[in-house]
Amino acid sequence: MDEAEARRRFSEGRVGRMASVDAGGQPHAVPVVFAVDGDWIYSIVDAKPKRSMQLKRLANVAADPRVSLVVDHYDEDWTTIWWARADGAAQVVEDGPLRDRAIDLLCRKYSQYRRDPPMTFGPAVVIIVHHWRGWAAG
Repeated sequence: MDEAEARRRFSEGRVGRMASVDAGGQPHAVPVVFAVDGDWIYSIVDAKPKRSMQLKRLANVAADPRVSLVVDHYDEDWTTIWWARADGAAQVVEDGPLRDRAIDLLCRKYSQYRRDPPMTFGPAVVIIVHHWRGWAAG
C-alpha cells in the first residue's frame, strides 16, 4: 500500500490504537478516536468514563513525544485485511487554537459529539505525522 492509500484508509478509520512510551521506555497502547487534517492527527480527552483525567498517554507524550497510531480492518476473509500506521511527534495541548481545531474536527467526524457534546473537553493530543505506512492483503 502506498503512502496516499495508507493516509486515506487511516483517515476514514473510526478508532485507532495509539502507542506511546513512558520515561522508562515502557510501551503503552490505548484505543482513541481521532481526526486527520493533512499531516496532523487530533485526539482529545473527552467525558467518557475514566478512572482519572490524568491519563498515562498524556504523561507519556510529555516524557517522549514519539507516538504511533494504527487503524486496521480485520475480516474472516483474510484477502480483505489491512492496516495503516502514522508515526509522528505528539504534544499535549491544554488550550488555544490547536485544541479548538481538535474539538471542531472531532465534532464533525463523530455524531456522538454532536448529539451529546461533553460539557467540557480535556487536553488535546496533537500529532504531526512524519511517516504514513500501510499494508493490505489484497
